[in-house]
Amino acid sequence: MADIFYDPNLTQADRLVLECLEGDIKTRVERADTDRQHEDPIRADHLDRQNTTIATLNALNDPKSAHFVPTVLNGLDLHTQPLPKWVNRWLLQPYVRLAQPVVRHETDVVMFSHLLLYFTTSVPSALFLFWHFTWIHGIAHTIMQLSYVGTYTLMQHQHIHQRGILNKSFWLFDAVYPYITDPLMGHSWNSYYYHHVKHHHVEGNGPDDLSSTLRYQRDNVWHFLHYVGRFYVLIWLDLPRYFLSKGKTGLALKAASWEFTWYATLATLLRLNKHATIFVFLIPFLLLRVGLMVGNWGQHCFVDFDEPDSDYRSSITLIDVPSNRHCFNDGYHTSHHLNPLRHWRDHPLAFVKGKDLYASQHALTFHNIDYIMITVRVLTKNYRALAECLVPMGDQISMTMEERMAMLESHTRQFTEEDIRRKFPSKGQ
Repeated sequence: MADIFYDPNLTQADRLVLECLEGDIKTRVERADTDRQHEDPIRADHLDRQNTTIATLNALNDPKSAHFVPTVLNGLDLHTQPLPKWVNRWLLQPYVRLAQPVVRHETDVVMFSHLLLYFTTSVPSALFLFWHFTWIHGIAHTIMQLSYVGTYTLMQHQHIHQRGILNKSFWLFDAVYPYITDPLMGHSWNSYYYHHVKHHHVEGNGPDDLSSTLRYQRDNVWHFLHYVGRFYVLIWLDLPRYFLSKGKTGLALKAASWEFTWYATLATLLRLNKHATIFVFLIPFLLLRVGLMVGNWGQHCFVDFDEPDSDYRSSITLIDVPSNRHCFNDGYHTSHHLNPLRHWRDHPLAFVKGKDLYASQHALTFHNIDYIMITVRVLTKNYRALAECLVPMGDQISMTMEERMAMLESHTRQFTEEDIRRKFPSKGQ
């Protein structure tokens, strides 16, 4: 039976999900060791556990429930880490009352918190560097931005899918602030929206997806470097060309114009203040594009050869601290592909409700590992470490460790053009 590790920093939702999955594993083992006349009580216990988990997760997200608590800070779980009464009464609750009317969802006080953080640290620090540059400040600023970029990018991930994160009354600021903060984190203007929403989620890691992993042997370092290098050097050209090939001329012009406008802005700023521009804009820009591809490789490195066009079989789920506590449940990537408009706090609930379908579709769920380490483990062919992080579901539960390792390795297989023609006939490859 799989050993489940419970990181003490897991969110309460993730802990509930893991406990539910661990219960399923025990139920499956017990059913295998039990004669048929004792099977019904075991099945009833399984359903009771699932229903209890669903009810608890529902309550955590329901503002009308006594168990509802908004997310205020990524690193603080108020369900399990209650603050002193005086702090809660005189500081936390007034802050929540101030923030909730500003954000779009009552759960999302954390979005308000992050906007405050960026506009009181990143923005003034960048402005000061352009006014008076010093090397120590430049280096410190870059380190600060790198510590922010993961959480910020996944906050913006919510923004581009939901078309905003603030209450409609604040629509102007909601629309404008990304043009200030995106470049500070390495994003060129609107590129994330056009590539991710208008392209990646349309193609879903299929053969026409510019960030597709299908044509690569995913445990081959050279293939990975080619994948990153092509995106790094050619995405400015490939994305407009893709839109043109699909007859979406308007999107092609918008994607290209925003990208080139940002390049022109960078060139102008380099002439005005080279050192400040390098540390404030250029270094974050160069590093982020590598990070995005490393993450996408981890999200889509396991693709079932039998059904590569299935969201269940071409993406994965992670139950881990970096992805879910600090990056707005980004670990629930399969859930996100199944419904890109799903709110980030709803992913654990949707996963538990659909876990039997996940199991029947042979979906992959991991714990205690993030996307970067998924990529590292795959590229170093450390399938034992990956198999140990797998949370087996359905038929995977009865597999030996060696069988799980072999299954994972088989899912990194490169698709030939002939394979793609057979597996994706609608694409007319």
